Amino acid sequence: MARKYPTDVLEQAQSILSAWNFVGATTTLGTLLPAAVSGDVTAAAPIEAQIASLESQLTDARNKRDALYDGLWQKLIRVRLAAKVTFGDDSSQYELFGGTRRSDRKARVRKVAAE
Repeated sequence: MARKYPTDVLEQAQSILSAWNFVGATTTLGTLLPAAVSGDVTAAAPIEAQIASLESQLTDARNKRDALYDGLWQKLIRVRLAAKVTFGDDSSQYELFGGTRRSDRKARVRKVAAE
């Protein structure tokens, strides 16, 4: 869903509130009073704090996942290597463990230099 507000809406609101207080806090602009804008700015602070906390928790969870996946990947490499050594690099067992059999690999082709 696209946002219907600018990313710096809170900063703009605080700037408008300071301008409004400079002009006169009792000044009404249409049906708006500074208290209405101030209330929304005040209500936004705990929500922003909650979002920051959740983002840090998400970052921590991603870091833990990445560390776990890195260890798992190293184990998978070792398992494939052990299967290659045990059964041979052209065996169907090696292929079952996710390796590419030697006979299934494409041959290297030299690139011809353009004249």
